Amino acid sequence: MALQTQVETPIHSERHFAPAEIAAMWNLSPDKVRELFRSESGVLAIGERPSRYRRRYVTLRIPESVLRRWVVR
Repeated sequence: MALQTQVETPIHSERHFAPAEIAAMWNLSPDKVRELFRSESGVLAIGERPSRYRRRYVTLRIPESVLRRWVVR
């Protein structure tokens, strides 16, 4: 009798989606996708802290596992 175990893939080895990719798949705007996933745990937010005079630029990358978790809700 073989014992099967579920092995989770490390987050760095799975596919990461840009908000524009998800927006195209779901027929939404990239801004709406950013709003939906901004506070989701596991989403990578790459950017700098805002300064007093400059706008904050943040790049989001959404791992496939987070996307699947969000869709199942």
